[in-house]
Amino acid sequence: MSSDYSDKMTALERRSTLSLGAVYAVRMLGLFMILPVFALYAEDFEKVTPLLIGLAIGAYGLTQALLQIPLGMLSDRIGRKPVIIGGLLVFAAGSAVAALADTLTWVIFGRALQGSGAIAAAVMALAADLTREEHRTKVMAAIGLSIGMAFSVALVAGPVLNHWIGVPGIFWLTAVLALVAIVIVLRFVPQPVSRRLQRDTRVVGSAIRRIVSDPELLRLDLGIFVLHMVLTANFIVIPVLLRDQAGLLPQHHWMLYFPVLLGSFLLMLPFIIVAEKRRKLKPVFVGAIALLAIVEFFFFRSGQGIYAMATGLLLFFTAFNLLEASLPSLVTKLTAPDVKGTSMGVFSSSQFLGAFAGGALGGVVLQTWGPQAVFTGSGMAILVWLLIGASMKNPRYLSSYLLNVGQLSSEHARIMVHELSRVEGVAEAVVIPEDSVAYLKVDRKILDESRLREFSTSPA
Repeated sequence: MSSDYSDKMTALERRSTLSLGAVYAVRMLGLFMILPVFALYAEDFEKVTPLLIGLAIGAYGLTQALLQIPLGMLSDRIGRKPVIIGGLLVFAAGSAVAALADTLTWVIFGRALQGSGAIAAAVMALAADLTREEHRTKVMAAIGLSIGMAFSVALVAGPVLNHWIGVPGIFWLTAVLALVAIVIVLRFVPQPVSRRLQRDTRVVGSAIRRIVSDPELLRLDLGIFVLHMVLTANFIVIPVLLRDQAGLLPQHHWMLYFPVLLGSFLLMLPFIIVAEKRRKLKPVFVGAIALLAIVEFFFFRSGQGIYAMATGLLLFFTAFNLLEASLPSLVTKLTAPDVKGTSMGVFSSSQFLGAFAGGALGGVVLQTWGPQAVFTGSGMAILVWLLIGASMKNPRYLSSYLLNVGQLSSEHARIMVHELSRVEGVAEAVVIPEDSVAYLKVDRKILDESRLREFSTSPA
């Protein structure tokens, strides 16, 4: 077969990646900026309770989890951009409701409305429509990196903006950012020629039962659920402790978060290299879970002085960032090549459900037993995860690889699977005739890529 493969992304692919990454990052920035400041702001409401504070922080997670897969499927029917623009308008409306709210109940409603603008699946599907299969992994990694950067910026910017414009101002800014994202979609995101069924980014309804019955993937879904439950629960408590126990004024919280986040990234990098390059992913992964549990009990036992909090947060974010990077990598390694999109959809829903559970359960525990119990409960949840995670299989060090193979009959698809499986470094091959794509799992260390590219046709 002829090949029109290129190692370099086209200008359109680079533009698509940057613009969609910006849309995703702008939206997540608005959600994350509330995290380090809301618990302090909520104290000024009448009839405030820790449970209501927790629900206000985590409410977006419930609606996000419930709607992202249905809205992704809707984008298959009516188009990606209408769903993305509609979702951003709903997100902006939720931000405005939260900004105008004079009770925590209305804030909770606004946050839930924010989450209802669930555009993650539609953004990923649009990225698939606009990029060739050979570059899909790089594109998804770039969008994922934009989310991590948004979280880091939000944790530092939140306290600063709270001092300047207050939490209502942050909500208004979030609404404006959503409108900016709409402009990016309309002006800078290219219009796809057609919508394509791409199983590496799209949720396939018929595959959901197959995914949720896989014990290895369920371990990872549980992991991301616990990780974001603990993150959300901790931030119901940490901002208040930094003010009341560590003596750090709220407008100065960024002075702690900034060096802590920077230090955690530097500490994380060697472990990421060891995990991927030296194929020690399981021990690094399990070790990070153990470290996260230790940090929670450290918060419980050490008191909340400024140096103790700084040490705890440094270790917390080192473990958190390691796990946040490792979990999607493990999902990719353990998922069959033709259902990656469905696996990631269920995984992302578990993440957002974790954020909701962290807010709700963290609020109940804080209200009933106090702040120390939040750390103890988080530590116990992580220990359960550690026991389950330690029994995981050693992952095969395989990467996803997609090839555009053109229109094939069912018989030719079966022949191609056999031929692709004979290429050195190809561990699994699935060819779906109606997709025009071969979904592969490969060992890049031994992959005969030049031989593989011979099967690629010119992209449509």
